[in-house]
Amino acid sequence: MKIETKLIISNTINAAFIILIGFFAFQNMNLVLTKLRFVEIADDLNASFLEMRLSEKNFFLYHDPNALAVIREKISSTAATLVAAKKDIIPAIGETDLKKLESNLSDYSDVIVAAGRSGRPASPDLEAKIRASGRKLQEYSESITNLERRRVNDIIQSSKKILIFSFWAILATALLISHYISQKIVRSLRAIEKMTRLISEGHFHMIEGFQTKDELGVVITAINSMSEELAHREEEIIQSKKLASLGILTAGVAHEITNPLNNISMLAQTYDELYEKLSEKDRVGFMRKVEEETERIRKIVKNLLDFSKPKDSNPNEADINAVVHKTLTLVQNMVDVSNVETKLTLDERLPSVFVDEHQIQQVLVNLITNAVQAMSTGGKLFIATRAGKRGDSVEITVMDTGKGIAPEFLPHIFDPFFSTKGEGGTGLGLSVSYGIIKNHQGEIRVESKVGVGTTFTVELPIYHREEKNDG
Repeated sequence: MKIETKLIISNTINAAFIILIGFFAFQNMNLVLTKLRFVEIADDLNASFLEMRLSEKNFFLYHDPNALAVIREKISSTAATLVAAKKDIIPAIGETDLKKLESNLSDYSDVIVAAGRSGRPASPDLEAKIRASGRKLQEYSESITNLERRRVNDIIQSSKKILIFSFWAILATALLISHYISQKIVRSLRAIEKMTRLISEGHFHMIEGFQTKDELGVVITAINSMSEELAHREEEIIQSKKLASLGILTAGVAHEITNPLNNISMLAQTYDELYEKLSEKDRVGFMRKVEEETERIRKIVKNLLDFSKPKDSNPNEADINAVVHKTLTLVQNMVDVSNVETKLTLDERLPSVFVDEHQIQQVLVNLITNAVQAMSTGGKLFIATRAGKRGDSVEITVMDTGKGIAPEFLPHIFDPFFSTKGEGGTGLGLSVSYGIIKNHQGEIRVESKVGVGTTFTVELPIYHREEKNDG
């Protein structure tokens, strides 16, 4: 489900809750208003009933016939009020209570009419009926009014509790949904951030454990595809850079092979011319020299084949100084014909490293080639190895006395396709080297000053042997 759909659903649920609570509050408010209108009417009725009772007392005490007329007038106006306010009274107290109230009013009216017809003071029985009927009417009206007041208070209290509960329920629901969605988004974004950082460092891994079908799932799938493609392209780039480096080395290597071939040719000619005059010992000496020159050629060819042959990463325990020496056998003639003087400073006490020798050779060939190209009119090349400052790594430095790199270019020196050589460079060599060193959990740094030279430092972690205790 897409994030947009999840958000729409969660917002719809919250909106439904809010509408439901609003409807409930509206209904309760209408009920409260209805009952309050009845209470106002009831207060007026109770005032009328009180006046009736006062007139009733005047009739009993002073035998005033006008008092009965006042009571009849109040009864008539009260009856008219009940009829006029019927639509407001019934929703509040119900039709049954209204009819009972009207019945009590009718009974009271009947006894008042009966008292008026006699034309003389009311008999004790009639007086008792009047008092009982008036009291019943007044008490019933007051009881209904008090009941409705309590009901209004109960409704308000109940509505208050429900509204408070609903508020916290809606808030909790919104927070839980928001937390759930935000956690999924943040979790996916963190995975994407980690993946992109690893890709920028040359580690092309897949993001696993995220099978979501939302927008982030699509992004993660795309990043996984990109990572897989980049890993494949990296292999192709490394191989192409090896072939490019081989092209640069070919001229020097051809000259390197030519020397032993010339020596073999001269030995063969001399051997042929002097064969009869040579002793058995001299003949063996000639053949041994031929064998030595042949072995020299074999080593050169083997180094070239090892360097150019595509291989999967195969790290092993290695002596970094030996790797440097092997690399120099590949580039020494190129260095010599470029009028570059090489100076080695290798620390013989360095611990082993755990590396793929061929990949580290690729890095060193690239750095040395760049250094030689930076010294087009000749110069000095310094290669050194030493222990890292923290003691848990070894460092290889390749320093030249070339033209240097401008400060504004240094931050981009390891970016793919960035080159300071113009059309003569692909901009991939240092990028590939950066990826190789990062894959070895190492670091590669550069310092440069225009007109003075450039220093590349490769730092590789030392090899820690796993101690296995038997038993």
